[in-house]
Amino acid sequence: MQLPQSVQTQFVSVHDVATIIHKIGLKTVFKRLADYIRADYLRWQDFEKCARVANHSKDGVIELMPISDAKSYAFKYVNGHPKNTHAGLPCVMAFGVLADVATGVPEFLSELTLSTALRTAAMSAVAAQELARRDSRSMALIGNGAQSEFQALAFHHLLGIEEIRLFDSDSKATEKLIANLRSTNLRLKVCSSIAQAVRGADIVTTVTADKTNAAILTADMIEPGMHINGVGGDCPGKTELHPDVLRRSAVFVEYEPQTRIEGDLQHLPADFAVTELWQVLARQALGRRDADQITLFDSVGFALQDYSALRFMRDAARELGLGQPVSLIPELVNPKDLFMLIHPETQAADESRRLPDFSAILASV
Repeated sequence: MQLPQSVQTQFVSVHDVATIIHKIGLKTVFKRLADYIRADYLRWQDFEKCARVANHSKDGVIELMPISDAKSYAFKYVNGHPKNTHAGLPCVMAFGVLADVATGVPEFLSELTLSTALRTAAMSAVAAQELARRDSRSMALIGNGAQSEFQALAFHHLLGIEEIRLFDSDSKATEKLIANLRSTNLRLKVCSSIAQAVRGADIVTTVTADKTNAAILTADMIEPGMHINGVGGDCPGKTELHPDVLRRSAVFVEYEPQTRIEGDLQHLPADFAVTELWQVLARQALGRRDADQITLFDSVGFALQDYSALRFMRDAARELGLGQPVSLIPELVNPKDLFMLIHPETQAADESRRLPDFSAILASV
């Protein structure tokens, strides 16, 4: 009789991801994640893509984000519930899977709450490396919640940003950010308004969480040469930028069919011209045209970035010997006989294996 093939899925926890960051350093994590993202975006045509599948409620959204190439299938489960913080829960929680296309075996399972914050910041930096002015040294950070430190540090490490101008309607969020970044070399400036934070900034990052059609950034605040990193608006009925901000800008997106549904782009007609970022990375389209151009990355998060994050976490965990196997797939002597797992004889055999061997115990007395 053929013995069942052992099928184990490697699991990486939040603690494992935090250990990876501590062991190799946050700067290196951002750099390697950015490299993985660039490499995968340069294979854009290799992937089967679709907009994420979303279930909306009055309180938030739950989404599935799938993508695959000829070798691997990946998906992320993620939610967005702004009111969660009142119940002591994160606004965003996520996990993801990498599976083998040839067999369907889920080979890697990982938390993606912490990893999503890392990959979102790395993606923002990859876009800004192409779209922001090379001499950019200051950034306005509008929204100082859970994503904010990651955005600040990714831009610091990967673009050389030296000053962050902070604004949040919740002063405690800003105090939290300052406490978390106190040991860095960043100059942190608390501003009394969005307009004050934005004035003179080279880069403007908006990362707010409220599920509403807001216009926290208006066209009169925008100055020549700015790069706008619109991170927070990511579902129908949730925006951050006034439509005139987009009209004044060269707009770049991850995956146009998804961004037109979820991004600030949802304000504008279907014929409003945008450029997918992969085209810029592959040198098939121009990024920033000149020093005075206003560029805007209408970021909503796309499944390819999660594929990159899962690949990176899998590889980093292997390098450091982290993670543990979990049994998601049953081991069957006969792969056509799933019922054997609950057959009374199988259960009896399992129980007998768990009973102590009394004869051996008595013989040892």
